[in-house]
Amino acid sequence: MKNKLYKQIASTVLAYNNCVKSGNTEWMEKHLERLEDYNDNLPSGSGFDSGSKIDFDSTNESKITINTSYHFMDQNGFYDGWEDYTIVVKASLFNDFTLTIKGKNRDDIKDYMYELFDFALREEVE
Repeated sequence: MKNKLYKQIASTVLAYNNCVKSGNTEWMEKHLERLEDYNDNLPSGSGFDSGSKIDFDSTNESKITINTSYHFMDQNGFYDGWEDYTIVVKASLFNDFTLTIKGKNRDDIKDYMYELFDFALREEVE
């Protein structure tokens, strides 16, 4: 069944945590694999050269934490260093979720990142 990515992540994390509590290692592994697969739906390439990854230790059914890095270029088109970012997605009664981006706002990158992650998390996935 299709659902928005952020909802799929949250429900899979809940299922995973329930398996941990009950000791169901078979389904725990299946849920973990599914969460790993969801990383493929997050921004990757075009500056996000190391991809984006869900931080399983900091994620639960009401908060998703995503770690990423951005590879900046200078005005001449040469690579000019990396910056690390943490995207925190929290449940919101008004907007479905809110995004907070932690890290330097070098070259006003956070506006661009907000658009990318907001779009990716609202995409319908299996």
